[in-house]
Amino acid sequence: MLKILYFASVREKLGQGSEELALPGGVTDIAGLLGFLAQRGGPWESLATFRNLRYAVNQEMVRLDAPLRPGDEVAFFPPVTGG
Repeated sequence: MLKILYFASVREKLGQGSEELALPGGVTDIAGLLGFLAQRGGPWESLATFRNLRYAVNQEMVRLDAPLRPGDEVAFFPPVTGG
C-alpha cells in the first residue's frame, strides 16, 4: 500500500487530503503514479498538468523518476512561498 497525501490547492482541487492505494502494477515511479491517478478523469487529470507540482517520498523531496515501493508515503503539493 501507498499512503498518498494531498496538500493545499491540490487537496482543494481533488476534494480529499489523503488516501491509501495499493501500488498499481506497472507503476514504478512518481511519473507513473501521476499518470495512473490522472486516468481517474475529472479533477484528477489536472495532476498530470499541474504547474510546478512538487513531490515527496517518505518526507524527502524527489523528482518524477523517484522509485516507489509498497509502504511509501507520497505527498503532492504546490510550490509555497514564504513571507
